[in-house]
Amino acid sequence: MKMLKETEYNKPLVAQRADPYVMKAEDGTYYFTASVPDYDRIVLRSASSIAGLAEAEEKTVWEKHASGPMSKHVWAPELHYLDGGWYIYFAAGRQEDIWAIRPYVLHCTGENPMQDAWEECGPMQCADADEFSFRAFSLDATVFENKGEHYMVWAEKVGVGKQISNLYIARMESPIKLATVQVLLVTPDYDWERIGFWVAEGPAVLKHDGRLFLTYSASATGACYCVGMMTASEEDDLLDPRSWAKSRMPVLCTDAEKGIYGPGHNSFVKSEDGARDMMVFHARQYEEIVGDPLYDPNRHAMLLEVEWNADGTPRFEYKKN
Repeated sequence: MKMLKETEYNKPLVAQRADPYVMKAEDGTYYFTASVPDYDRIVLRSASSIAGLAEAEEKTVWEKHASGPMSKHVWAPELHYLDGGWYIYFAAGRQEDIWAIRPYVLHCTGENPMQDAWEECGPMQCADADEFSFRAFSLDATVFENKGEHYMVWAEKVGVGKQISNLYIARMESPIKLATVQVLLVTPDYDWERIGFWVAEGPAVLKHDGRLFLTYSASATGACYCVGMMTASEEDDLLDPRSWAKSRMPVLCTDAEKGIYGPGHNSFVKSEDGARDMMVFHARQYEEIVGDPLYDPNRHAMLLEVEWNADGTPRFEYKKN
């Protein structure tokens, strides 16, 4: 039996929405998207505040195909505004091969992502010289800007026998194509990244005082799921793995006392006044899961405010709602 533990710390921002992504547009509007439990569509909601997203009307902007590409396991959408247009990056498999997960792109045909139509751009394209990217199980693509350039970071499985999910980075040529060959950024080489599965996935980037903090999720999707972090200077070559330092321990984990289990797959967004950094992540309110954790619907979108240590690094602490 599931032992639900409701506390002052684990109240959802949006219930049953995993892999939450929140972005703040230039006009101050907040947009929210996430994986839905049926993994069959992409939804958006908008509000004038982060708290307002909880009760905002949700709209389906795209639904999966009946067969072929993009017909199964529609996962982890992210909404970005690039080169004067709205884009959604997401992963999906095939009805005929449900684990043939690849990243795909949608483009909004107008200026209002909630009202205007979305068109399919097909799969995300790798650089012409890249022989490896998106050839195998690939998902969780995120996009960030640094020094006028856009970069993509995504998870992709490699290996014969033991499948390992690594994180890769590349510079982007356009919203639908990479300009450079993939560079290995994170591989799960610590014990806390190897519980159940060897996993690094769900990247998100936070910029602060000239540094980049890239969080990612590790291990299987139950209570062992947790968040790790990489750090780089915005002045460094971000395509050089030596520019990134990996934290030895996870920066966010299960806290049974507070009723937060398996936190992960987060995004970052500025507060309404622009002065604070907020972390939106998913977690469950109980530990015991019946069956495959992937199909347990109760990963809820939750919220915490990022605190900052004296050395300029972020601190992620659960606070009372």
